[in-house]
Amino acid sequence: MFSMSIVHKLSFLPFLPDKGRVREVLRIATPLIIGSSALTVMQFCDRLFLARHSNISIQAALPAGILSFTFICIFAATAGYAGTFVAQYHGAGDRRKCVHVTVQGIWLSLASLPCLLLLIPVGHWLMTLIGHAPEVMAEERIYFNWMMRGGFLVPLGWVIGGFFTGRSRMRLNTMANIAGAVVNVILDYVMIFGKLGFPAMGLRGGAIATVIASTVAPLIQFVYFLRDPVVRRLGVHRIWYPDFKLMGRILRFGFPAGLHMMADGTAFAAFVMLTGRLDALSLAASNIALSINWLVVCPLTGIGGAAAILAGQHQGRRDSSAAATAGWTALAVACAYMSVMVFVFLLGSDAFFRLFYAADATFTLEQLQAIGFPMMVAMALWGLFDTANIVITGALRGVGDTRFVMLYMLIMGWGMWIPGELLILYRGGNILHAWYWMAIYVALLSFGFLWRWHGGRWRRIDLLRQSPATVSGA
Repeated sequence: MFSMSIVHKLSFLPFLPDKGRVREVLRIATPLIIGSSALTVMQFCDRLFLARHSNISIQAALPAGILSFTFICIFAATAGYAGTFVAQYHGAGDRRKCVHVTVQGIWLSLASLPCLLLLIPVGHWLMTLIGHAPEVMAEERIYFNWMMRGGFLVPLGWVIGGFFTGRSRMRLNTMANIAGAVVNVILDYVMIFGKLGFPAMGLRGGAIATVIASTVAPLIQFVYFLRDPVVRRLGVHRIWYPDFKLMGRILRFGFPAGLHMMADGTAFAAFVMLTGRLDALSLAASNIALSINWLVVCPLTGIGGAAAILAGQHQGRRDSSAAATAGWTALAVACAYMSVMVFVFLLGSDAFFRLFYAADATFTLEQLQAIGFPMMVAMALWGLFDTANIVITGALRGVGDTRFVMLYMLIMGWGMWIPGELLILYRGGNILHAWYWMAIYVALLSFGFLWRWHGGRWRRIDLLRQSPATVSGA
């Protein structure tokens, strides 16, 4: 009797959800995890091939990739917020609006192409400002240029994919992402190393392969979008008119989401660029550890996506209590996963760094492993807190609380984290000091997002009807 009483009391805690809620989260999250895992494995193979090709290539790929995504993500998150509208309209039972808002997102994503091309010189200026070694900077520019040229495919894929995920139709996106990842891995191998009659193009080949493969998933999704019964009923040729009022609503909520991602991305890019000014051993170890982190953290993005979808659908039904439960349940699932991954970080440290070790490196494997293990400890610490950041920010975006997410990220990232990193590095601190400061920042960031979700001020947000409810209490 005593034990049953304890269980009954604990059942009210948000971190102990019932099995039905867990199944709901897993039903949505599992296809997202599979799809995002395919993309992450693709990136992992890309980094691995480049590391085996040249030590300079792996040093250049990560900073250039982060910098390009920093520019791309503001357009992707802004246009891609159409998917959140789809989730809420689906919850409200309005299928016509799901199609209509997706079309407006497509127009916004296509408008990102000229903007991204105009930002290429800005990226070059930032690379010069950071001051990496000339041979590294030359490779960085090549990779960055190609990523920016194909960058509009990212928001396009987010928008069309959101049409399906927002309505809990997960399988198509999963298969499309897997297909794109397989094409990318094959082309990476062929074009980096020069196989099947292709010349060995190194980093340039990896970049071109990524852009080509990035067309696969959006193309598959677009074909199925046109075949959707609601699209056919409305008329494929009659759905493409621009609705500037609805575009304005997407921008109103989506632009803060884009600024949040950009602020997060620029802060992270600044961290990578700043550590790039250290010695080759520190730079290589940091880049390898971050590549490993992306592989392990990948499922968390799927769970965060599930939190956004379920919270959005419930909020669209005007059931904020169910939305809150969905967010807490997704967090519980994510914490269970990350608790296991901590042991993977720590027990597999030496094996991971051995896998990425380049034969032409100017340091030994033993030196790389010696500095790599403390990095993995720091990564395990921040991984536990970053779980809350990924999942709860997903839930907050799903209910429309994008302004608070943006403002809090700007304050913490650029008001605390990066100034602290500058102080550490310019006062003679080493790479490990920089990493442990990042772990502290991630922990403090998570506390703020957890407080916001628990406080429930987001319940007043009326995304669909555009009421005067305040989006943020900030």
